[in-house]
Amino acid sequence: MIKLFLKILQTQKNIISKKSIDAEKTEIVVLGQKIKKQIQRLFQGSLAIRQVDAGSDNACEQELVALSNAFYDIERFGIHFVASPKHADMLMVTGPVTRNMAVALRRAYEATPEPKIIVAVGDDAIDGGIFKESYAVCGGVDKVIPVHYGIPGDPPSPKTILTHLLHILEIH
Repeated sequence: MIKLFLKILQTQKNIISKKSIDAEKTEIVVLGQKIKKQIQRLFQGSLAIRQVDAGSDNACEQELVALSNAFYDIERFGIHFVASPKHADMLMVTGPVTRNMAVALRRAYEATPEPKIIVAVGDDAIDGGIFKESYAVCGGVDKVIPVHYGIPGDPPSPKTILTHLLHILEIH
C-alpha cells in the first residue's frame, strides 16, 4: 500500500495546485467579460444558443454542459441555452449528421429566426470525423445546412469553445 502512495506522490502533475486553478479562473473571467461586451454590442444583453445533437458520441455535449457548471458559469456572461430553436440566436451542432437526424436538423435550422449563426462544434460536426465514411452518416453539418463557423477539437474543451465563441462574436 505504501508503494502505491509513493508512486502517486512521485507521479508528475497528479495534483492540481490552487494557484493553477486560480490562474485558470482568472483567464475564464477575463475571456467571459470580453464575450459579455460583444454580446451586449450585438444582442443587447444575452445570447441564446440552441444545441443540436446530430448524432454525436456525447463528448462535445459534455463539454457544452460543463460551460454551465460552477467553474465556467457562462450565464453570468449573458449566454444561455434555450430549449427551442425559435428562441435561439445561434445553433451549435455537434456530431456528424446521421441520416436519421438530417431532417430534424433542417427543421431546427428553418425554425431559427434570422439572422442566425450556425456553429459546428467538434471534428465530427466539421467534417464527419472518424464517422465520415460510414453508410449511416451524411457527413459534417455543412452537408445538410449552411455552417458559418467551426470549433475544432475531439472534443473541444470548454475554454476552447469560449475562445472560439469570442472570436465569432468579434468578427460579427
